[in-house]
Amino acid sequence: MPKRLKPKHEPDSLKGWQQIAAFLGQPVSVAQRWGESWMPVEKRGRESAGEPVQIATESADLAADLRRGLSYVRKHASKGKQKRAA
Repeated sequence: MPKRLKPKHEPDSLKGWQQIAAFLGQPVSVAQRWGESWMPVEKRGRESAGEPVQIATESADLAADLRRGLSYVRKHASKGKQKRAA
């Protein structure tokens, strides 16, 4: 009797930039930059109008989140200036 093959187990999806960054061994900002430039990322679920949302918890690294938020604002501010110039 032939052996039954085990069904291929697909790995769980990484959810959120924190998990993606931890998997890659990179900071969140690097994972996000890679996601915007070349890394295939599928966005699912609810997003907040494209702006980052922070829910403060006791274990949250607020300094890192502040840096990420400032980076987001700077990046989008420069894109707005480019659109106005065109």
